[in-house]
Amino acid sequence: MEQVKTLLITQARTGSTRLPGKVLMKINGQELLKIHLDRIKKCRLVDKIVVATTIVKEDDVISSLAEQWGIHCSRGAVDDVLDRFYQAAKDIKPEWVIRVTSDCPLIDPELIDAVIALAQVNQADYCANILVEQFPDGQDVEIFKFSALEKAWIDAQLKSEREHVTPYIRANSTYNGGELFTSVNLPCAHDFSDVRMTVDEPRDFELMEKLIHDLGTAESWLTYTKYIIKNNLHKINANIIRNEGLLKSLKND
Repeated sequence: MEQVKTLLITQARTGSTRLPGKVLMKINGQELLKIHLDRIKKCRLVDKIVVATTIVKEDDVISSLAEQWGIHCSRGAVDDVLDRFYQAAKDIKPEWVIRVTSDCPLIDPELIDAVIALAQVNQADYCANILVEQFPDGQDVEIFKFSALEKAWIDAQLKSEREHVTPYIRANSTYNGGELFTSVNLPCAHDFSDVRMTVDEPRDFELMEKLIHDLGTAESWLTYTKYIIKNNLHKINANIIRNEGLLKSLKND
């Protein structure tokens, strides 16, 4: 079996309460999922990419498209996303697992590589660019050792810790005063946290369409960010709460 040091898993499903089928919506004839995967393929420090979707019939289309585009697809639980991630990684047993989400079509491959490099230099159990939210929403990157994922999979009990992949790791990380996982954050030179480049609602799609129509799909996160700010485009999707799904889960717990 091939030895995989870094495995990137992107989660994708058609079921979304606010914008159903969003990752299959097209801009310039390309699905958001395809734009997302094509950008990720440019990462230099990623050995393998897996799309983690669910076992529901509606997600057959995600599985078949991924395979058609030459990307392996793993299918698992709908609500236990931590289990879905673990099942996608366990047979590969990489040293590192990178987590991104497919509703972020313009995720920056160089930014992903920067987070991977920081994790590896520090040999951190968990590394991200979201422990302090400064990057635009839609440029979120997390990387953790497979051993950390496995420990979370075994020990995490709360519903919010199962519905999302990393709350257990983050809560028990040194960054948050925990002891189980060493952690480090990749900082941003400026605070761009009020800029949204993720697609959760129709307004987000409207902004994404405008961005891709004007600039294409090959620019850096900073180029897109500056363009949004310069042209006052963030008013299109302002006031949408960042990480609303996670916050809802935490509140329910």
